[in-house]
Amino acid sequence: MHRTALKIKYISNTHHTAMRYIRLTFSIICIVALNACTQQAKQYNYSIFTFGTLVDITIFGVDQELADTAFELLQKDFDQYHQQWSPWTNGDLAQLNRQLSDITTADDTSITVPPNLIPLIKSSITLSIQSDSYFNPAIGNLINLWQFHRYQEQDIKPPDDELIHSLVEKNPRMSDLSFDEHDRLINTNPAVSLNFGAFAKGYAIALEIEQLRKLGIENAIINAGGDLSVIGKHGDRAWNIGIRHPRSDEVLASVEVMDNESVFTSGDYERVYFYRGQRYHHILNPETGYPTDDAQSVTVIHGDAGLADAAATALFVAGSKHWITTAKKMGIRYAMLIDANGDIHMTSAMQNRIKFLKKTPTSHIILSEEL
Repeated sequence: MHRTALKIKYISNTHHTAMRYIRLTFSIICIVALNACTQQAKQYNYSIFTFGTLVDITIFGVDQELADTAFELLQKDFDQYHQQWSPWTNGDLAQLNRQLSDITTADDTSITVPPNLIPLIKSSITLSIQSDSYFNPAIGNLINLWQFHRYQEQDIKPPDDELIHSLVEKNPRMSDLSFDEHDRLINTNPAVSLNFGAFAKGYAIALEIEQLRKLGIENAIINAGGDLSVIGKHGDRAWNIGIRHPRSDEVLASVEVMDNESVFTSGDYERVYFYRGQRYHHILNPETGYPTDDAQSVTVIHGDAGLADAAATALFVAGSKHWITTAKKMGIRYAMLIDANGDIHMTSAMQNRIKFLKKTPTSHIILSEEL
């Protein structure tokens, strides 16, 4: 059987060491090999479709009543988040974007923002600045132009170059937004349109992990299409997560995820369409207006799910030349990037977390310095 060879790169200032690999879309393999002397606790599972993906929730070691209470609460919350934060519904974010587009000068009246959006916007401003705008939720108009929310439809095609260049020239950034002393939003660029597709899912998961903790649940995982957060353990061991190859369905490696950790991946395989033989994916470079072409996937592990979500996109857009600098600025210690050639770049800290299920080919291995 033919296998796709991967080159693995670790970036370091000191030495080269042979190593292993990575990939991305996280499919969860919660491997529970309980031995005979281990007392099994009950596991409860529930699925919610939201944010355009299936969210699988697993709760371990509680009774049925508490699990049902938690599932009901999380269903309600995720439904509310989707309605309020989606740019495609007539919720709070869609209405705010209409107000932002009506602003014509920096002297226009500030905007009253729904309370549920304020922390989302404030956090996004901070993360965008930290990432040098590689993470940029202000490019909602550009995202709309590419129509990746319709990627499964047959008649979709890329936008005209002139329209792309026109939006890029207006240079919408999160730094165009600020809040006054009354938490009213000030916008200095009418080209700003917010789309939290690279942040809302992680932010929502973080909120719901906290909800589970408040209910007294000590062991659980929330997995949203491979992006996930965990609390506690799965029985007597850590949650074990499978890492897939970005160009196949094979699981190449696994990683043990500790209490209160999150694993998020951005990849060029998730929302894709083809037009006249050309492949287009949904992760756009705000500087060019086109899909980023220097990476296949990025995986990040961090204690903050929202930060992990945003950083995975930021590092992907930064690409193989700038990802490590961006990771440092965002405080990311555990990260891996597979570039367009299939070479794998990895922080040395991440190296110690990965276990490969099969022998992985190695070449050009460079370790990054610790953050």
